[in-house]
Formats: sequence, C-alpha cells, structure tokens
Amino acid sequence: MRRALALAELGAGQVAPNPKVGAVIVRDGVIVGEGWHQQFGGPHAEVHALAAAGGAASGATAYVSLEPCNHQGKTGPCAEALIDARVSRVVCAMRDPNPVAAGGVERLRSAGIEVVTGVCESAARLQNAPFVHAARHQALPFVTLKLAVSIDGAIAGPSRQRAWLTGPESQAAVHAMRAEADAVGVGIGTVLADDPALTVRLAPAPRVPPARVVFDRQARLPQGSVLAATARELPVHLITGVEAPTERVEALAGMGVTVHAVDQLGDGLRSLRCAGVRHLFVEGGAQIASALLNAGLVHHLIIFQAPVILGAGAVCAFAALPGQDATSAPRLTVLERRGYGADLMTRYAVSGD
Repeated sequence: MRRALALAELGAGQVAPNPKVGAVIVRDGVIVGEGWHQQFGGPHAEVHALAAAGGAASGATAYVSLEPCNHQGKTGPCAEALIDARVSRVVCAMRDPNPVAAGGVERLRSAGIEVVTGVCESAARLQNAPFVHAARHQALPFVTLKLAVSIDGAIAGPSRQRAWLTGPESQAAVHAMRAEADAVGVGIGTVLADDPALTVRLAPAPRVPPARVVFDRQARLPQGSVLAATARELPVHLITGVEAPTERVEALAGMGVTVHAVDQLGDGLRSLRCAGVRHLFVEGGAQIASALLNAGLVHHLIIFQAPVILGAGAVCAFAALPGQDATSAPRLTVLERRGYGADLMTRYAVSGD
C-alpha cells in the first residue's frame, strides 16, 4: 500500500478535481503490475495497473489507495474492471467519500472478491485531504496556510527587509504545493512589499494553473502590479471590504480582476468556493495568517522553519493572534515532518478535516 501511495503522488497537479490514486497488483508475492491516475479524464490507476499485469492479474491481489469507483464517469467503473480481470482480493486504503463514485467495495464483494479496507488509511486521507473535504463540505474551500519562519518564529528581521528565509529545496517544495491548489492567496501587505506573480515556476506545470487571490480590504492592489497586469491571462480574485473605495474597485475590475466585496473573511472564502476554488493555498503574510487562524478557517498549517535566529525586533508570524498561556493553548496535531535541505517542514492539523 505504501507503494500505491507513492505512485499516487505522480499524478499531483494533473488529476484535480479527481483524487490522486495509485494501484499495485501482486501475485504470489511479486508485483506484476502497477499504475496511477495520470491525467484528469484519463484511465484510473486500477486500469493502468491491470493493463501492466495482463493475464497475471487473475487470482492476484490489488492494492489501491482509494476505493475502486463504482460509476460510469469519463471512464468506466474500476470495480468492474477488477472483476473482469478476475482478481481474488482487493485491499484499499480508504473508502471513497464521494457518494457518486462510492460503492465499489460492495460491488466487489457481491462478485465474490475478498475486500480489505483501512490499510494506511491516515496516510491516504492526508494525501487527498482537499478532495475529502470537498466531498463533505460544499460551502468553504479547504485552506492550507503556509509560513516560512526563523527558529524564533519570525517572518522578517527588525529592518523588515524582504529576503528568502528558506533554501531552494523548500522553495521548490512550495511551488509543488501551489501546483496542487486551485488558488494561491496572499495578503495585500505581501503584494505591496514583493509584487509577486504567485505562479508555479519551480515545479512541473499543473494541468490547470492556480488562480491568484489577494486579501485586500481597501482595494489597494496597485494597478501597475504584476497581478493586476496579468489578471486577464490568469484569474485574480480580490477579497475586499464592502467599504472599499468604488473608484479603486471599478478600476481593478476593468483590468479583469474579479472583485468579491464582503463583510467577513468567511464570506470571502464562500465566494471563492462558489467560483470553483476547492483548495486555497495561502502563503501569508502575518496579518492574513492571523485573521484566518482567528476565524477558525485554516485546516492545515505548514511551517517551513529555517535555521536562523532573527532576534529582538523581528516580525513575529503570529503577533496578531491573541495571547495564550501554555497551559490553556490547544496543542496542534502533527501530520507530517520532512526536511528540505537545511529547513524543516512541519504540517499541522488545525481544524476541520
């Protein structure tokens, strides 16, 4: 199953809104076929694995990272493909949370095939967390908040000078994370300081480039910024307040920026969800990060910690959050830890899925 999960990752950025899925066919203790969902609209992982196995699939065990689908979509039902191949046993990591595609386990069992579920389930759920969330919650996107910090939790030094805290390995990893999101978001402070493009450049190009989102209550996004200038080429969403100056809003809208004028931050996320954003990847800065955490709108928090200490006067990543005592502060669940060069990445579960 760990091999199936590793194969599933090869579809990252290419299969959304479908989940990443891997499959391995084993007969007499030997892998005879493997595959993964490679492209949205293309054959699923099981079909690729069965094709690789050929006749050796008969009597074999299929390991699949997600319950085989049981419906006719852009491709046929994978449960039927496994039955036709005469596999004797299917092991899947997790059940499909999508009611339209679910039911493969029951179909396989009705055909006399042994089915085991729940193997490496937590890893499978983590791998497809935005997909699982979207299947259960239609009102809000899955929100991943990413921050790069020093050992002492700062995002910038006392001078506020903008500089990379993390190394090239972390930067490439972040671009790979961008490639799996429907939209990449930042606060207006980041835009004014860096004039970012928020595109995927240091990772393989995704099937659908992520839209860009700016949280900007007063519609201060400069008309000469990279984001405003490229809004007609790649969507830019501006989450602004209903009190934002009309002339600024109209000018940006005229450049192709989609403006969402809302009262509350949560309303802005609902508007993004209606616009098709299932997974929002927010990269800061400190003000929008604190606002999202304060409102309970973050599902996963990713911290890239660089091996530097910025000391007194540095900009704390969480300075805008209310203070808490260690005895009462909630403990976040660590989902994943990984090194990237000299940096340490930790993913935490904050709320929701």
